[in-house]
Amino acid sequence: MKGAPLTRLKSILKEVVIMAESPLKIIEKLDLELFKNVESTQTLALADGVLPRKIKLLMAMALDAAHGTVEGTRSLTQQAMKAGATKEEVTETLRVAQYISGAGSVYTAAHAFKDLF
Repeated sequence: MKGAPLTRLKSILKEVVIMAESPLKIIEKLDLELFKNVESTQTLALADGVLPRKIKLLMAMALDAAHGTVEGTRSLTQQAMKAGATKEEVTETLRVAQYISGAGSVYTAAHAFKDLF
């Protein structure tokens, strides 16, 4: 029974999306029109459609991993999991990123996943 509370706590923490302040906060302050444009594009790209939001977030996560963006990879992984993605779906998506973009995407994801899994 010792491990049960710790396991439950880890489970709860995985469900909580802890996001730092948006990196676009400064853009919102400097150029509200540009910020709104980026926000609306994000909404259009990631909304449920023929492809569910979860799949779109996994695709975006793979792209961020391929581009070496640790914070973006972490954030998108958290969002995908909140949208219902499993750890297995996340890692399988990473396989595609590695196949297309190489091992760098795996190293980026390893840093991003450090506190998630």
